[in-house]
Amino acid sequence: MTLSLPLLIGLIGIALLFDFLNGLHDAANSIATVVSTRVLKPQYAVLWAAFFNFIAFAVFGLHVAQTIGTGIVQAQVIDPQVIFAALVGAIFWNVTTWILGIPSSSSHALIGGLLGAGIAKIGFGAIVWSGVIKTVAAIFLSPAIGLGLALVLVLLVAWTSLRLTPLGVDKRFRKLQLISAALYSLGHGGNDAQKTMGIIAVLLYSQGLLHGGFHIPFWVVLTCQAAMALGTLSGGWRIVHTMGSKITRLTPAQGFCAETGGAITLFAANFWGIPVSSTHTITGAIVGVGAARRLSAVRWNVATNIIVAWTVTLPAAALVGAGTYLVAGLFV
Repeated sequence: MTLSLPLLIGLIGIALLFDFLNGLHDAANSIATVVSTRVLKPQYAVLWAAFFNFIAFAVFGLHVAQTIGTGIVQAQVIDPQVIFAALVGAIFWNVTTWILGIPSSSSHALIGGLLGAGIAKIGFGAIVWSGVIKTVAAIFLSPAIGLGLALVLVLLVAWTSLRLTPLGVDKRFRKLQLISAALYSLGHGGNDAQKTMGIIAVLLYSQGLLHGGFHIPFWVVLTCQAAMALGTLSGGWRIVHTMGSKITRLTPAQGFCAETGGAITLFAANFWGIPVSSTHTITGAIVGVGAARRLSAVRWNVATNIIVAWTVTLPAAALVGAGTYLVAGLFV
């Protein structure tokens, strides 16, 4: 299917809209802890997070974008109709969970939409199983790793702060939390923005506009990072409230541990090209620091509701993506 220039630009615009909504939806992941501990006011926190979201392309390679572009659905299956349906599925789920204040995964919404549209086109033969298995495994591993790292960091912080007064600990980690929030935002921008890069690049490839084989043009990198940063600037305050205070109450030291544990997990995923969920990662880390204090410090009913949303995200977005593909086919 060859698109006219206006339709091609329109489809790229929809992809960038998803990227903007990704930043809006996932701003909470980057700033919830630093806002809930009152280290930064919300308006400054989103500026801090957006800046590091944007510069992430200068730190990480484009491994995640390559995975999304060629490692979820067979490249020859992806055409403009599949991409449109995938984006509709992802945007629908993002907007729904944002309105409800549920911290679901934008990443898995996009992957679900892509899988649904690909399956609607040719069946299960569209799936690149190695990439999907790696992605599904990350749904369970990323929060577990974030939780484990946060627990270890809580122990290290407690050991290194034995001679400090509670006020001294608070003052030290109010400063350090600025660094941990920056690192987490950097990891978030390096993973999540790349998903849209992969979608736009494979669209251009399907139109024969990428010369020299599949790659990610630099203008695509810049526009995707900018769209995500602008979305982060807009903030997702409903989800900030859920992440920052409903799961457990955080001190600056605990916020530092949660963000650092999450950042390490995201850095590793970026290096290995695994499209993980920043939402899953930071939620696991927040639960970890809460549980380190005492198990009753975690509101397990809230955490359980979040896990249910994680489970539903991929199939729900896949159903909307498949339905959109079939409906769109009636007009093509």
